[in-house]
Amino acid sequence: MIRKLLVANRGEIASRVMRTAHRLGISTVAVYSDPDADASFVELADEAVRLPGATPGETYLRADKVIAAARATGADAVHPGYGFLSENEAFARDCAAAGLTFVGPSPEAIASMGSKLEAKALMEAAGVPVLPGATVTEGTDLAAVAAEIGFPVLVKAAFGGGGRGMRVVHSPADLTEAVDGARREAASAFGDGTVFLERFVVDPRHVEVQILGDTHGAVVHLFERECSIQRRYQKIVEECPSPAVDDALREELGAAAVAAGKAIGYSGAGTVEFVLEKGEHADRGSFFFLEVNTRLQVEHPVTELVTGLDLVEQQIRVAEGEVLGPDVTGARIDGHAIEVRLYAETVARGDDGVATYLPATGTLHRFEVSGSIDARSAGAPHGVRVDTGVVDGSVVSPHYDPMLAKVIAYGRTRAEAARTLARSLAGAALHGVTTNRDLLVGILREPEFLAGHTDTGYLVRHDPVALGSGTLGAGGVRHAAAAALAAQAGNRASARVLGGMPSGFRNVGGSPQRTGYTLGDRELEVTYRFRRDAHGAARPGVAGAPSPGGLDVAVNGEPFGETVVLLSATPDAVVLEVDGVRRSYAVHRRAGWSYVDGPDGSVALAEVPRFADPNAVARAGSLLAPMPGTVVRVLSETAATVTAGQPLVVLEAMKMEHTVAAPGDGVLGEVRVSAGDQVDTGQVLAVVGEAAVEELGES
Repeated sequence: MIRKLLVANRGEIASRVMRTAHRLGISTVAVYSDPDADASFVELADEAVRLPGATPGETYLRADKVIAAARATGADAVHPGYGFLSENEAFARDCAAAGLTFVGPSPEAIASMGSKLEAKALMEAAGVPVLPGATVTEGTDLAAVAAEIGFPVLVKAAFGGGGRGMRVVHSPADLTEAVDGARREAASAFGDGTVFLERFVVDPRHVEVQILGDTHGAVVHLFERECSIQRRYQKIVEECPSPAVDDALREELGAAAVAAGKAIGYSGAGTVEFVLEKGEHADRGSFFFLEVNTRLQVEHPVTELVTGLDLVEQQIRVAEGEVLGPDVTGARIDGHAIEVRLYAETVARGDDGVATYLPATGTLHRFEVSGSIDARSAGAPHGVRVDTGVVDGSVVSPHYDPMLAKVIAYGRTRAEAARTLARSLAGAALHGVTTNRDLLVGILREPEFLAGHTDTGYLVRHDPVALGSGTLGAGGVRHAAAAALAAQAGNRASARVLGGMPSGFRNVGGSPQRTGYTLGDRELEVTYRFRRDAHGAARPGVAGAPSPGGLDVAVNGEPFGETVVLLSATPDAVVLEVDGVRRSYAVHRRAGWSYVDGPDGSVALAEVPRFADPNAVARAGSLLAPMPGTVVRVLSETAATVTAGQPLVVLEAMKMEHTVAAPGDGVLGEVRVSAGDQVDTGQVLAVVGEAAVEELGES
């Protein structure tokens, strides 16, 4: 029996594992890096050990430090979670050598799937259909190998996952750079830069099968998950069961997954991933093996909710030597579950018109997502589960994956689950860090998604920026008005003199009050004035707040209603009636921002100061860092001639590379960074001089 479990991970998965361990009566130990010292998973653990440093390579990827922490606390088992050391054969062996139970498959099973190319050969021998591919070595003739496979090809990291170290290549000219970039990214994320080429199936469905095996030779499947909606090869929406899989195909997929598990002697929880191909040259439902993830998947909650099983509990029971129980071998699908990954990131349109996903950092001032069900409460007619590792005040750093939470809804039908999840997300209070919440809500309410017609090309056919903007009613103008009125109520509530005077009172009517905000790249000027009419005379209210009354209000000079009545206003809440429709807005002001949540969407408004700081304006032609990160490469030198869109600086943030390009033609006048530098959001990286542009044109 496991007595004390060290969780060799961080964030939401560390918290997730600890909650199940505590329910089973098992003590827990956390390990944490310096940026995670105040994280919620550290507080949840019974004991915690610091891993000095900030980067994964200094902390969570250091097997020796993790095992030393287990010894220091007397832990007798280690759960690796997902990512980091979870699929590291050497770590599993080191745990065994140290007398620690590794809550996962055997080192041999991990090793057999550690190289994705070798795994494919093993699966092919087991009768599982695979795609053609080849390992890239120093002597590989890339053009010849790619031509044999056929374009487009996928460059893919041989070790690891999560979309890192992956590139799609459509022509020979782009192959070398794609391989080099994938190698760097894979080495940074997984400590091994080996990559391989594989035939790229255009816009397939991504379907995976959950397997569970014990140490006595039994392997079963727990049905499939649909994971087709992805950005940058990372899943953001997952569900169980798949809307594309019928009973016959489910049986075929399950049989193939079980065959894969038995071929490697699998024990514990794992996932066999497939692509479902479609097109005129392939039968509908044809599937091909991708890989086996020898660990718990991020999206495991959807399987838990439709089966009623706790997969972490099953992992622990298997590690303790138990056989699979009848609740596992007799599991059935009951209802439908959908999960979304809530990321700290900015979804925007790049200069080339293509959507970009830039990780965001900062302090999460408020995090409130309604949730009512846990890992073992499937069967409820409706419900939302929230798996997270953040709380109010958590700091999102640039060192790790930017996922804030997994939000999962369960319903009797797929439509019910989607509707429940969309409403929960839309009503969440997420303040301080930009998130992909609006994109997720847009997907959950989009007709093609609701019809179940999804594939990996979904976010190519559907503009992510447009999907995300559809949740904001009236362009945010009502939110801006609510923010201005809440700010005025706050000013009156804190006034040291004449505190009983109504907000906005004037002896003689004059110019309206003005407040400025920015919303993205838009400027919003709110002007408002309280009317002295029969319905709403401007008179003192409680703590200086106005009594219900008529209001003349406009944003950027445009009134947004024939009749606007302010029903109440406090520093935290505003109730407006616009043309007979009443809406309540919650307002949270923090550090120069107003966060406004209402029934017609949520916005973060940057408050414009009355007197701007002239030093805050960057020079024309400046290249600004879009996120905090590390400079990987500087691709041009001072005085070099550059063209619009030319890559100049490559940053790495949260294990992904991001290229910063020249904003226009010209000559590179300044380069202010070099490889290895740490930069913050908005920091000037380089400047393309305007004078140099004119000289270039004259010559």
